[in-house]
Amino acid sequence: MSIKLFAKYLVTATFVVYVALLSLLSGCSPQVSAPVAAQPRVSVINVQPRSQVLTSELAGRTQAFMVAEIRPQVGGIVQQRLFTEGAEVKAGQSLYQLDSATYRAALAEAQATLAKARATLKSAQATAKRNVQLAKIDAISQQDNEDAQASLLSAEAELQVAQAGVDTARINLAYTRITSSINGRIETSTVTPGALVVANQDTALTTVQQLDPIYVDVTQSTTELLRLKRDLASGVLQANESGEVPISLKLEDGSTYPLEGRLQFSGVSVSEGTGTVTLRAQFANPDRLLLPGMYVRAVLEQARDDKAILVPQRAVSRSASGVTSVLVVVNGKVEQRVLTIDRAVGNQWWVTSGLAAGDQVIVEGGQKVRVGTEVLVNDSTSTSPAPSVAVVKEG
Repeated sequence: MSIKLFAKYLVTATFVVYVALLSLLSGCSPQVSAPVAAQPRVSVINVQPRSQVLTSELAGRTQAFMVAEIRPQVGGIVQQRLFTEGAEVKAGQSLYQLDSATYRAALAEAQATLAKARATLKSAQATAKRNVQLAKIDAISQQDNEDAQASLLSAEAELQVAQAGVDTARINLAYTRITSSINGRIETSTVTPGALVVANQDTALTTVQQLDPIYVDVTQSTTELLRLKRDLASGVLQANESGEVPISLKLEDGSTYPLEGRLQFSGVSVSEGTGTVTLRAQFANPDRLLLPGMYVRAVLEQARDDKAILVPQRAVSRSASGVTSVLVVVNGKVEQRVLTIDRAVGNQWWVTSGLAAGDQVIVEGGQKVRVGTEVLVNDSTSTSPAPSVAVVKEG
């Protein structure tokens, strides 16, 4: 056999062996199956009812507990100012002294008139007594006796008039020393010594305000008031058991007033201009931190719901038509629940219908699933059963 023929034979044999080996390897390779889709995982919370306190945050102003505008009750020249502006004064403390010379003279004149009336009465008593005895023996006429008795009555009346004159003069003299009618802090004086004042003038000499305790007047919209009454009547909310309404204050700088107040008065009429009613609270103010006219925000505890259901706001969706809903897991499948929401409580919604205790609400992963999808649930957490507070802000 020639070398050429032998080389051709060798190449052909090598190709046949290669094809055989390739076929053998292909027949022995395993079948590759199609991948199976994994079930999506979601995070849920177990809904549990909690005690929920409903409060209202209302704008208001502080008002002095008592205010006394000091005005003169008699006229005269101011001789002295007897107080320090801005100081605390007591009821009955002297504030101003007016020139009293004319009033002392008037009192002396009245006292003299009283003495004269007493002397006249004493003479009339003696005459009347004597004439009674003389009339019994017909020593004088009946007419003379009756005139003597009438003179006695007239003298008694004149004595009473003279006594009233003395009392009036003494009162007017006392009014020359102007005093405070209440305890409180006194403001600046509008007059100085040497000024002429008149009785019951329009301009007050100064003002005294009692600041401890102090009032806080706030306004509440009739819309919120009606809503509260409706919820209380239907049993959705329960009134405060103590019957008292505790109130806390937030001051203008954002700080919280350290003492708690109590609601004293609720208005019975609605302002036509603003559609609000006025509520009045009373606060202790021993350090005089609160001053009349300050702007504050009062937080009132009005009612509570011991079975309130709250869900995170991120779990709730709202459709274009305004329908709010959440996704829940029931027996491993996703369902949709339509909710009725009352109000926001921090980063949660207060739900009044649509959910029940024990429902598993999807809070994470809901965007990847649809209603009816079977899902795997991560470790569940429960909504905190600790009491919380819902605040309604107005104004």
